[in-house]
Formats: sequence, structure tokens, C-alpha cells
Amino acid sequence: MLALLLVAGSLGLDNFAASIAIGLSGVDRSLRMRIAVTFGIFEAVMPAIGLLLGRQLSGTLGDWAHVVGGLLLIAVGVEATVAAVRGRDERDDELAGVRSGRLVVLAAGLSIDNLIVGFALGAYRAPVAVSIAIITCVSVGLSLVGLELGAKLGTRVEHRSELVSGIVLIGVGAAILTNLL
Repeated sequence: MLALLLVAGSLGLDNFAASIAIGLSGVDRSLRMRIAVTFGIFEAVMPAIGLLLGRQLSGTLGDWAHVVGGLLLIAVGVEATVAAVRGRDERDDELAGVRSGRLVVLAAGLSIDNLIVGFALGAYRAPVAVSIAIITCVSVGLSLVGLELGAKLGTRVEHRSELVSGIVLIGVGAAILTNLL
């Protein structure tokens, strides 16, 4: 359960970071809810697909399932950490068009790593319904908090949250890989 909570928090930090950036431009209550719900839907669907695939393939992988799951989490964490260190100027371009229908594309882009994380959790044999519920709730909550804090905190927190997200995923992946979790 600890691994699941850490992963959910880490995945939610991507949405938190994007929400801060969106919040910088100012959003009304309606758009805020639409963003949170859209992020939440994608955060639920992508790991659900990954969880189901991971669960099916974990039988085939046998004792190696935790190794594959741990390595996948580490890979996603490394990618997130590198992207945070380099900065993601292209995300700023995506965020500028949130009001014009790019919200779905943004949400899908933010949740692609959730497919891989879901696969890793499935291989780890995490409970599907509980995993999806926790990941979705954490994601929606962090999205709403990010939108509210966007104007107050500025872009400095956005990049730090992506870095923290990557580091947490690497740590959880290493813990799963070494059977600590």
C-alpha cells in the first residue's frame, strides 16, 4: 500500500506542475473543474489499462515480474527527472492553448507514463480498483491545488515538483526491484 501511495503522489505531481502553469494564466471555476476532471479521467484510464496488462503478463513473467515493474518505474522516473532538469518549454506552448481544446491532448500527454506505471503496478499485483481510485483521487486533488497555487507560487515550484516526482518514482522502482516494497 505504501508503494501505491508513493506512486500515486508521484504521478499526481505531474498534474500538479501542469496545473500550476495553467493557474498562472488565471482560470475560472468552470475551467478549473473541467481541467481537474479531464486530468482525473486520464489518470484513471491509463493506469487501468496498464494494470490489467501488467496483471495478465505477470503470470508469464513469473518471478521476474517485480524486476520488470521496478525497472519500468525507474525508467519513467529517470525520464521525468531529466525532463525536469532540462526544463520543458514545449509544455508552456501546450498550456497556452488549454482554453482552445488542447486540454485532452495535454491530459493524455501527462498520463502516458501512467500506462507504464500501471503496467508495473499490475506486475507487482497491486489491487486494480484500489489503485485506480487512489491514483485518480490524488491526481484530481493535486490538480485542484496546483490550479489554486499557480498564481501565488510561480513557475519555480512547477519544475521542482517534476523533479520530486521523478526522484520518488526512481525510489519506488528501486524498492520494488529489491523487494523492499
